[in-house]
Amino acid sequence: MDRAMPNLPSRDLATTLDFYAGFSFVERYRDEAWMILSRGTLTLEFFHHPELEPKASHFQCTVRVADLDELWGAVHAAGVRVSSQGQPRLHRPRIEESGLRIGYLVDPDGTQLTLIEEPGR
Repeated sequence: MDRAMPNLPSRDLATTLDFYAGFSFVERYRDEAWMILSRGTLTLEFFHHPELEPKASHFQCTVRVADLDELWGAVHAAGVRVSSQGQPRLHRPRIEESGLRIGYLVDPDGTQLTLIEEPGR
């Protein structure tokens, strides 16, 4: 099976693990420079980037899921607030001009995860 994995920055891999573990991501691999997390069929890979400035970050990736409400609800239940600024934060899902239902998560390092619902996935 062909696939591509997002490679996202982390100022501190342990802090990143704690954040994502709050909504059921599990560590699959980690050394001093790299970490792989998964949640069901979702996989995110992180590289150590201690110089990253979260407010200036332009890193982002798209996460396509069958049940956006489940993922979004798990992130919110983990204590990530709904807000239009700061990190971490959530934006409520809505149907956008594309016709897709989309929510957004910005993690503690300023990386934006675009959460797209694809029913039947």
